[in-house]
Amino acid sequence: DVEWGEEVRAVVVGRSDLVTEDQIIKFCREKLAGYKRPRSVVFVGELPRNVMGKVLKRDLREEFSYPVETRD
Repeated sequence: DVEWGEEVRAVVVGRSDLVTEDQIIKFCREKLAGYKRPRSVVFVGELPRNVMGKVLKRDLREEFSYPVETRD
């Protein structure tokens, strides 16, 4: 996003041949507010977790983020 420098991206555990990126984005468009909707989808085999089984959100951000232009 140009204002904040971040965009929502969905990281999905599963097979991309069972559900497509377009299907996920369409579902989110119907169910979520605009600022919560993912702009893209990434399919992975598993999410990074700590020893207690909690998802390591910081690791997700590091692995799947990319620079977005911001306003000056």
